[in-house]
Amino acid sequence: MRRTFLKTAAAGAAMFAAIGLGTAASGQDAAEFYKDNVIKWIVPYDPGGGYDEYSRIVAPYLEKYTGARVDIANMPGSGGMKGAVEIFNSPSDGLTVGIINGSAMVTNQLAEIEGANYKVGDYNYLGRIVADQRVMVASKASGIMTYDDLVANGSPEIVGATGLGGSTYVDAVITGDALEIDQKVVHGFDRSGDIRTAMLRGDVHAMWGSLGSALKGIESGDHTLILHGEKNPTGILEGVPSIYDIAMTMDDGERRVKILESWEALSAVGRPVAAPPGVPEDRLAFLRDAFQKAMNDPEFVAQAKEAKRGAQLCVWRRHGRDRQDGDRA
Repeated sequence: MRRTFLKTAAAGAAMFAAIGLGTAASGQDAAEFYKDNVIKWIVPYDPGGGYDEYSRIVAPYLEKYTGARVDIANMPGSGGMKGAVEIFNSPSDGLTVGIINGSAMVTNQLAEIEGANYKVGDYNYLGRIVADQRVMVASKASGIMTYDDLVANGSPEIVGATGLGGSTYVDAVITGDALEIDQKVVHGFDRSGDIRTAMLRGDVHAMWGSLGSALKGIESGDHTLILHGEKNPTGILEGVPSIYDIAMTMDDGERRVKILESWEALSAVGRPVAAPPGVPEDRLAFLRDAFQKAMNDPEFVAQAKEAKRGAQLCVWRRHGRDRQDGDRA
């Protein structure tokens, strides 16, 4: 399984980057359709996590620009696959959208994980909310304060992860193999919040995840930031070891870096918002336009910053990629 993920990481990132989104022009008929209607927004994880928080922050602004009510529906299961499949199989009337774990969905499909009953290229994408900065944190209870502590303990570290193929699992497996970390990856947690609870109990020593989701634990002192996946770190990441720096100190460093760059490209897929296949073009164009306006709304940007959640809009077009970046908290 680990070899499968290593081989498919770069292919998955390229596959997702090639997805076309069409134009963002809206039509009057679509505006009339959405006015006073109800849009179901699926979150493939339990309430309280990063995907849920992003969704609840952006929902009022999508309401503002569509004229519809947006109802959040949490649908956890199978590391995010259950909700992703629900989005894919929903009616194509344009009244169902959702946020998905893009990198995990690509990996699951290419690795033919059981339950991956969707085709990444057939979703209708509205855009991406954020490309996460990936970090590894250790629990205070573990006694691990630095990366050197992690690799010098003399026994395998217990690293928690969500469902097989989820981003926390992919992060741990790829970086662990590339850096030869002595670890045991325990997967099957429903969401990242459950891993953090296990870390507080001492059942799990460390985990990978997004910086946005890790900040609360870091600031409270419950977790220590020991590793990150950035080549040019800024802010809180400065002074913390980078996977790339560590890889280049090892034998065959360039090969290791190439593996990690493939992982980074996969992580850049981020958290896209998608509708099922077959949505009428005028409604899809209207939704994309409304989503772009919501993501660029100054009040939304300010709220995302206040919540310490990065907001970075990315839109792909039919002929190449037209990337539009909002403020990043």
